[in-house]
Amino acid sequence: MPAAEPRILLARHGQTEWSLLGKHTGRTDIPLLEEGRRGAKLLGERLHRAPWDGLADVEVRTSPLVRARETCDLAGFGERATDWDALMEFDYGAYEGLTPAEIKAGRPDWFIWRDGVEGGETLAQVSARADEVVEWARSAPRDVLIFAHGHILRSIAARWLGEPIGFAARIKLDPTSLSVLGWAYGAPAVERWNDTGHLEV
Repeated sequence: MPAAEPRILLARHGQTEWSLLGKHTGRTDIPLLEEGRRGAKLLGERLHRAPWDGLADVEVRTSPLVRARETCDLAGFGERATDWDALMEFDYGAYEGLTPAEIKAGRPDWFIWRDGVEGGETLAQVSARADEVVEWARSAPRDVLIFAHGHILRSIAARWLGEPIGFAARIKLDPTSLSVLGWAYGAPAVERWNDTGHLEV
């Protein structure tokens, strides 16, 4: 572990039509709703106030998908952000655009964090992408800020903690939330999770 104990700040993208309806939104490029745009601006305002103060020394990366990139831009970090395919959402394959209830109509016992999806990424592939992000974040003595999606961010958190990807099922993440992965007693830890206080205005 580097002496400076680098952290990852996680920003989930704002609300979209599909996230509002509970549809699995992987690679479909769904734009933000007005609610999502407002939330992204409020998140940016929060990150530009104390104690964050604009995160001047932080490296910023974003999923290239429009809902994440737009959240990043509206939060005021667009010019500093590098697009990174590793931060794209889970490729849901045949389950893209379906709600859990619709999937369970054909597979009553289905559980994504155990069973994966048909025709898309495997859980092992998602876990490997999450490991790539964790390795990058720990590679230098500086914090990083990433804008991405619910399932990949939950996967990154699981792997940061050294847990199997299935642990992600236990850590819910809301649109436009702020989370921080850091360290405690020399071990990877969650400092802040699913914080949406900036939306309560």
